[in-house]
Amino acid sequence: MRTTETDPQGTPSEVAERIRLSATSDRPYQFLLRGTALFFGAVIILFVWSVVSTAWPSIHTYSYHILTGRSWVSGTGPYGALPLITDTVLTTLIALLIAVPVGLASALALLYLIPRKFRATGTALIELLAAAPSVVYGLWGLWYLIPWLTKTLQPFLAGLTGSSWPFSGPHEGFSVLLAGLVLSIMILPTIVAISRDVIAVVPADLIEGGLSLGATRSQVLLKVVLPSARTGIFGAIALGAGRALGETIAVAMVIGSNPQIPHSLFSTGATLASTIATEFGNATGSAGSALAALALILMIITASVNAGARVLTKRARASV
Repeated sequence: MRTTETDPQGTPSEVAERIRLSATSDRPYQFLLRGTALFFGAVIILFVWSVVSTAWPSIHTYSYHILTGRSWVSGTGPYGALPLITDTVLTTLIALLIAVPVGLASALALLYLIPRKFRATGTALIELLAAAPSVVYGLWGLWYLIPWLTKTLQPFLAGLTGSSWPFSGPHEGFSVLLAGLVLSIMILPTIVAISRDVIAVVPADLIEGGLSLGATRSQVLLKVVLPSARTGIFGAIALGAGRALGETIAVAMVIGSNPQIPHSLFSTGATLASTIATEFGNATGSAGSALAALALILMIITASVNAGARVLTKRARASV
């Protein structure tokens, strides 16, 4: 008796029917995903439009002078945001200059240098820093960093340059430098956590290959591990910069709330975000529109940082 074998995939008509049924059953799921994407896209567009429409009276009145003006007078104007932009960029750069090398070194130490029994403790401490509210960092800066700056760090730095730029002026504590220090501690957990995760997936073969060629552990970490993980590291730095640019309460508590272009790192100042936070409660009419313009400027700066990070990430991937 002859037996016939059937194709486990079925006949062409049966396969087509299964594809049709599968596509039909997936339609509600596809509609849900598309609807969710459209909803969030509409929310983003509405959000941007609301900020732009609120800021438009100030933009129409001051034109490009709102970017280039050197004077910001709360409530009455004129509204020139150049000092605020300068302080925002400067405090973020100070924070990154401190947090990036410390964060990368900490991530490498957690993965390769610290004994395993201490790694969980180190990770928990980093996560604790990430969970602390902004106001706690501000209070820490007021209670502990200001006395240390006025009595120790600022006199030491002023001695290095003979009290000339960039460490000139009175040692009052409240300053752009203090804001940058506070921000560096705030963004450090983000840089450490993300850098640690991306460094952890570097293939062990690369590390073992470097060691087998006679490279020291430090040479392998600096010339093999970090270059291999540079794509993720760029992302970590971009996220840290984004938080530093948008931080409000902690910066407002320690920077001095004095909108001026700083003549040194010891000068007081005010950032875009801290100015919005401190003046929003009493802002009406043209003052509210001016603060909306600051919010729009801050959004553009943050978006530019993210776009730059994407470009660097793509170049890093292409060079691998």
